[in-house]
Amino acid sequence: MQLEFFDVPSPCIGICQSDDKGHCLGCMRSRKERLEWKTFNNDEKQKVIKRCIQRKKRKNNQHKPKELEAVAKEESEVDRQPSLLDPPSKKQIVPDDDIDFSEFEL
Repeated sequence: MQLEFFDVPSPCIGICQSDDKGHCLGCMRSRKERLEWKTFNNDEKQKVIKRCIQRKKRKNNQHKPKELEAVAKEESEVDRQPSLLDPPSKKQIVPDDDIDFSEFEL
């Protein structure tokens, strides 16, 4: 067992709606997991997060109708708080070569 110095943060991303199975559409936690989150110890919280990751993978692997795919695409384009369940994004830095510094004095 590893020593924990920090509390495991909630995976909530602020999209608090339930799907047909009762899992939150944002963090994929069940109602019980959401209600009891503050009473869980760090090991239990990590187990919940692992279950949420599995639920999200299963949900993403299901075949979606065309309408749901369009809605999901629109939601993904909206700026939202990053999720702990998403892999880290690698943003590309584009150099600005056409910036004119001739008017600036040092």
